[in-house]
Amino acid sequence: MDTWSNDENPVSPAGDKNCPICKGGGFVHPRLSNGKPDYSKVTACRCIKMEAERDQENRLQKYSNLGALVDYTFESIIKGGISGDATRQELFTKAFEAAKQYAADAQGWFILIGPSGSGKTLLAASIANERIKQGKPAFFQTVPELLDHLRSAFSPESEMAYDELFDKVCNAPFLILDDLGVQASTAWAKEKLDQLFNYRFSHELPTVITTSTPIDELDERIRTRLSNHRLSHSYVIEQKASALREYSWSKGFELQKDMVFKAFDSKRLNLPLEQRQNLSAAYQVALQFAESPEGWLIFQGVNGCGKTHLASAIVNYRYEAHKQAIFVVVTEFLDHLRKTFNPESKVSYDQLFEAVKTAPLLVLDDFGEQSTTPWAQEKLYQVINYRYNARLATVITTCNSLDEIEPRISSRLVDPRISMVINITAPDYRGDQSTKNKFKIQKSKGK
Repeated sequence: MDTWSNDENPVSPAGDKNCPICKGGGFVHPRLSNGKPDYSKVTACRCIKMEAERDQENRLQKYSNLGALVDYTFESIIKGGISGDATRQELFTKAFEAAKQYAADAQGWFILIGPSGSGKTLLAASIANERIKQGKPAFFQTVPELLDHLRSAFSPESEMAYDELFDKVCNAPFLILDDLGVQASTAWAKEKLDQLFNYRFSHELPTVITTSTPIDELDERIRTRLSNHRLSHSYVIEQKASALREYSWSKGFELQKDMVFKAFDSKRLNLPLEQRQNLSAAYQVALQFAESPEGWLIFQGVNGCGKTHLASAIVNYRYEAHKQAIFVVVTEFLDHLRKTFNPESKVSYDQLFEAVKTAPLLVLDDFGEQSTTPWAQEKLYQVINYRYNARLATVITTCNSLDEIEPRISSRLVDPRISMVINITAPDYRGDQSTKNKFKIQKSKGK
């Protein structure tokens, strides 16, 4: 066996007979102070140590759950971000430098705030990969996927028991939670997240959190921890500029502004009792949904039956409560998407599509009236599928029966775990109005 060498020959894999130091033996004799080999001792060859380091890094990467994000490092992303706006570049640079510092010492909580596509996930992944490079563990998980994993852990077929999985996340030495705020806001989800955040906050465990929702709009129990200046440090990467995220209607929705709950005629005394009861029930369901939007609400019925009024009333209710909501007419939304490809468009395709796709509450009005081109169907499927997986509150109005809608979409609309379908049986309200007007005219002539 050869003794330890100080030369800079490349190190071969462990056990490789071509290793210039140990010739495949894996061990060498250390040298004494006089430079001679100490044959009474053996030590691992450099190739063994290098192999052990590679094995450790592979184990850490597997544990990290980063997937395709393993390639993102501080060296691979642009320090100033990809925006051409000077203000956004300055914000991103500040967050970039803070992220590098945090990866080095990992003290407290590090929070990145910005819309989808702003680069917050890439910075979070870079922090994780830097930790792995240092030989330290990091566990990455999106919040919606975490909640889905916890739910599935109750199944007898689950590879990991619920308690084991939840404990693994709570006690992760270094945890990254991506996309906080896009998960379904069910009571169970809120409870699990509160337990997780409270545990890690109490034990002051290093945690990275990314969110597209401003901190002051998150659940109060989480908000108090993320806004704690002693432990948490927040960085806004980019402010959302789209008017679609404001608490008011955009241009073109003058009628919808007046469609509030108090203006909705849920009695319609001229209708048969069964239809009046049906309309009243739809009104109550819409009001309850507006107070606490969870899951999906589907309104079916003929044109003019009141489904758009109820959907608009939900949005108006949320705006009055200073909460985010987006109302889009499906055909107009698709037209706007097409127009964004125009170089003169003031709103980019990604900006508009992401705003609609990730809105905390979305109303899709007149679903099924759009053209059935493959492009249109694919865009709508992407919106529906994303919101279905993220369990984002959604209201859909349609004149179609569900079996007339594309199966990929209708299968999600009828899922009882997330969706409630309300079939409004009342006829066109405008027919009532024309009847009333005709009666007034006849009465006037009679005078």
